[in-house]
Amino acid sequence: MLSSELVRSVLDSAPDAMVIIDASGSIVFANRQLSALFGYEASEVTGRGVEILLPTRFRHRHVEHRRSYAESVRVRPMGMGLDLFALRKDGTEFPVEISLSPIAHEPEPLVAAAIRDVTDRRSIEMKLKEAQETAERASQAKSRFLATASHDLRQPLQTLALLNGAMRRVATNPELVEALAQEEQAIGAMSRLLNALLDISKLESGAIKPEVTDFEVARIFAELRSEFASLAAEKGLRLSVEPCTDRVQSDPSLVGQVLRNLVSNAIKYTREGCVRLRCLHDEASVRVEVVDTGIGIPAHALAHIFDEFYQVGVATNTSRQGYGLGLSIVHRIVELLGLRLDVRSELGKGSTFSLQLPASRGQADVKPRGMSGVGTSANPGRGLPRVLLVEDDPAVRNATRMLLRVEGYEVSTAGSLDEALRQAAEHPDIELLVTDYHLANQETGIQAIASMRKHLAPDLRAVLITGDTSSAVRDLERDDHLRVASKPINADELLSLLRELVAA
Repeated sequence: MLSSELVRSVLDSAPDAMVIIDASGSIVFANRQLSALFGYEASEVTGRGVEILLPTRFRHRHVEHRRSYAESVRVRPMGMGLDLFALRKDGTEFPVEISLSPIAHEPEPLVAAAIRDVTDRRSIEMKLKEAQETAERASQAKSRFLATASHDLRQPLQTLALLNGAMRRVATNPELVEALAQEEQAIGAMSRLLNALLDISKLESGAIKPEVTDFEVARIFAELRSEFASLAAEKGLRLSVEPCTDRVQSDPSLVGQVLRNLVSNAIKYTREGCVRLRCLHDEASVRVEVVDTGIGIPAHALAHIFDEFYQVGVATNTSRQGYGLGLSIVHRIVELLGLRLDVRSELGKGSTFSLQLPASRGQADVKPRGMSGVGTSANPGRGLPRVLLVEDDPAVRNATRMLLRVEGYEVSTAGSLDEALRQAAEHPDIELLVTDYHLANQETGIQAIASMRKHLAPDLRAVLITGDTSSAVRDLERDDHLRVASKPINADELLSLLRELVAA
């Protein structure tokens, strides 16, 4: 039927196996690649139904598809969205892609089918899918590990910090007092390093998800002034926080963490002069700047300041202040939020870090968090209200109970919600609740707070101590009768929160 040698030559030189079939579904031509792919000689398939090239289970359905195509012939791939298979002469199956093209011919049109073996591609796709699933499982496992680590690794530090606080309040021997002060410094250093490492791991694993909203820059400025004014004063520096009435759109918690690290670094590397916090703005964006009169950054070091454990002017394996992780965390958060951070510095004159934030689009602002600043050493008092302490870790529970009793509080303890309910029934005079977030048997401090408020008082004052960063915890921070503290919390911080709640 096809006698043109040119046409045969073109079809035989095609890269794919090809057959031409007539209206009845019979093969009228098969090129050389079909013989190589299927194992048939052209003479073995010519004149036979095209279904000979299909596995038996597909043949009946293919007849219907072929008839449907004959009613509306057009260029198109065959079996879109389906996994197609072909059958070799030796009975083996393999995955294929098939493209159909009509050929004008009298008295009836013909159809050309190009058949491509996609075994290798399917294998690669399968391996990619398996690799993706493996990566997702690894990411989920890492997230679970980080959730556990955030709790379990902080527990021993929590115990040490609270025991240290209790002992400092009863120690009178000068040498013991000095030893406890040094221990407190060591615990603080371990806590800061652990928090930084966990922050980096969470950012790398994707465990931290931004919660973007509109908020006032002034609120973060006020928090930073409260947190760093005394630290700057201790170094003889002036902390200048300029007024800012701008509203921006981002995650206020993560932006606060960025600025907190930048201000901390500025104070650390400034020997004299001032650290200034200011904002500049235009219609589309607000630029928040942390400016210092510090030692400055050499030009060759600017490319490395966001690397882990890198500190300007500090050689490897020498005594150092901090760990060189703050700016690494800053860099990761800025990338996560899709923001821009610029650095300008002059050696010996100081540095300016500029964080560019999108201006507010008029969304609802989040309420200020119910967090208090770091307290000073408590003055022991008597006649303080009864505290219910809910903590499933015996070591942390005992250390916290010891601290609170030394401070003068009456303390009832519980390791679970059931025990907390029993304590509430025995002591209806409970006025304060201190609870860990992660309790045994999948119970949470959030449940403990809700339960105790139901049985004792709807406005029961509470402190929730947590290493968790979930949205559920952040939502609770809006409660005026609740204070949320991150682990490990030291004795002074915990007692300061309780004094604040008692005075409220």
